[in-house]
Amino acid sequence: MPCEGHSHDHEHAEPDDTNAALGTSLRPAIDFPAVQCLNESHPNSGRDILKLYEDRMSSTPSLLSQEDPDEDPELLLIVPFTEAVTMKSLSVLSYAGAPNNAMAASATTTTTAAAAAPRTLRIYVNRPNLDFETVRDLEPTATLSLMPSSHQWSEEHEGGTIDYPLRPAGRFQNVSEIALYFCDNHAMPEGCGGSNDMDDTDEDRVPTAITYVGFKGKGTNMKRKAVEAVYETLGMKKDHKVPGSEYFARQGL
Repeated sequence: MPCEGHSHDHEHAEPDDTNAALGTSLRPAIDFPAVQCLNESHPNSGRDILKLYEDRMSSTPSLLSQEDPDEDPELLLIVPFTEAVTMKSLSVLSYAGAPNNAMAASATTTTTAAAAAPRTLRIYVNRPNLDFETVRDLEPTATLSLMPSSHQWSEEHEGGTIDYPLRPAGRFQNVSEIALYFCDNHAMPEGCGGSNDMDDTDEDRVPTAITYVGFKGKGTNMKRKAVEAVYETLGMKKDHKVPGSEYFARQGL
């Protein structure tokens, strides 16, 4: 299934993160030890970009897909939560393709020059055990078209982040796990990625680079826990009395 963006809505969050309509940070509810990222070039780099909001503008640590010119630069970031949450928006930031003034503003810049920001994000809610083979053909909960770095780092918006509202809202309630499938980037022909559309071309794939992913919404205080069940291994005679049996026993019947 080719990557096709469906939502172009986004809002620019202020540097102090005061837009309450977009929700508050859900980072405290993330189950960090259980976070996974498929096709990351360095272990745990997918987990590392789930930064504190105040660290969102830092270019390190960063997430880079494995560098293989013959393979799609896709990433699958799976984020479980310690409690069910309601998600209102998410933010994705990349320094790849950013103007020089943005790169200079960062304290450190290690993002590979030959990399590109993600273009299409397919989102899956409460779908465990996902892999690339599954998500390529599975209908997503929502699909977002992500803005290029040139828009993110323009002088008008520099210093903030882009928040993408998650709609329809009913699909993002009681979320215990969210999977983010970045199936292409802005260096690829539009409509490619997540499929075999590029197999007939001579173009090399450029890795996808991401420096920040953040979620906003609210918690429900409903902790995830295993279902408790009580099993009766051996019934006791006193638990299975037949009505009137005591009377007949006294009568010797």
